[in-house]
Amino acid sequence: MRKLIFIFLYVGMAATVQGQYALIGDAAYMNNDCIQLTPDVAYSEGIAYYKTRLNLQNFFQVDFDIYLGNKDEGADGITFVIHNDRRGFEAFGTWGECMGYGRWSKNYRAGAYIAPSVAVEFDTYENWRQNDPPHDHVAYLEDGTNYHETYWHDNNLEFNLEDDMLHSFSFRWEPDKQRITVWLDGEIVHQGIRDLINGVFGGETRVIWGFTASTGRASNLQYFCLRNLALKD
Repeated sequence: MRKLIFIFLYVGMAATVQGQYALIGDAAYMNNDCIQLTPDVAYSEGIAYYKTRLNLQNFFQVDFDIYLGNKDEGADGITFVIHNDRRGFEAFGTWGECMGYGRWSKNYRAGAYIAPSVAVEFDTYENWRQNDPPHDHVAYLEDGTNYHETYWHDNNLEFNLEDDMLHSFSFRWEPDKQRITVWLDGEIVHQGIRDLINGVFGGETRVIWGFTASTGRASNLQYFCLRNLALKD
């Protein structure tokens, strides 16, 4: 009989986050049990992957707080990514508008990007090549491109994630229903049916997960804090 295991990591507990992630670029452990992805510095890129792979045959839910800065004119945002890129825990994408995940153009297959993959972006800067609206937004992505046709912004043309606040984020995978559900601050911002194992990862069930972020000419401090993991074993 399967059982649901909850693993809680609380801010202030020593060594709960330290050493749990493979860090790339400007990613660094913070004193408050969070992980910095980018400092408030131009042309920065940071990536953090949890060292234990996910099994897509099993249910999981991850809950985080994310921080996207305090400058409304800052950039560029954070992505939560699940991937099976051949580079493994060293996989990275392009900086700037690609947030360390994707590539400059959906039609340009050269350069650095993370694939096969699915991702959720929390985008804080408008970039026309990615079909961004003129305000912050959330979007579902696949296979190393940040280009998207749809997005969520709470029907608010002044939607802003760079408000010097922590925002709660949850990602749930239900394999029996092949359903992905994403929450931001308690609201569902994406829900869809996708055969991740066969439709995205070519039959592979063990995948890597984590966060990417970057800056360009504009910048912001960007980081995340793990609140809990729920894994079915």
